[in-house]
Amino acid sequence: MSNSKTSLFEAARQLGLEMSEEQASALLQYIEQMQRWNKTYNLTALKIKEEMLVQHIFDSLSVVMPLRKKLAGRPTVNVLDVGSGGGLPGVVLAIMCSTWNICCIDAVEKKTAFVRQMSGVLTLPNLSAQHIRIEQRAEPQVDLVISRAFASLADFASLAGKHVHASGYLVAMKGHYIQDEVNELVSRTEWEEASHEILTVPELDANRCLIWLQRKG
Repeated sequence: MSNSKTSLFEAARQLGLEMSEEQASALLQYIEQMQRWNKTYNLTALKIKEEMLVQHIFDSLSVVMPLRKKLAGRPTVNVLDVGSGGGLPGVVLAIMCSTWNICCIDAVEKKTAFVRQMSGVLTLPNLSAQHIRIEQRAEPQVDLVISRAFASLADFASLAGKHVHASGYLVAMKGHYIQDEVNELVSRTEWEEASHEILTVPELDANRCLIWLQRKG
């Protein structure tokens, strides 16, 4: 077994995730494809495989269990990943949660083209991508809109909130929890913090948290 695959299984174990050989292989193939495309299209600033594994894959895997717990019991789950870039966390969610429908949204066409390519290469029928700005999207509402370092909480809610149906959530993957951002969210939008949780990402020495937003009232 390769060092990368060993690290991946160990990270999954630390995060309480069951991971199949197929899922592990898909995640590693995704990283390899990202490295390949990166030479031409600059999908990520990271160039070294081990760094991509920790900062992109492990980071995205860290939200899988919290999302599953919150959304448990829903027969299907429809998710938008806003400002997805090369598909983070959307592609990882699609690999780990085969019954969820994941759509990655980005304003940069080469990035959504890459995600569409991954849907085919990794045989992920539950993964799609749209080249559009989130505020211009008109499609139906979803259970969950997630973003990873996309914008301030208030801007995120203002741009993406209309895409969440009544019982759904906005979820922001952040580094630090910043109270001023939460205060701005409440004063500027119809959204408020529902809860937040600190995430521990295997092999990553950096702060990470997940902030759940809900409509007021």
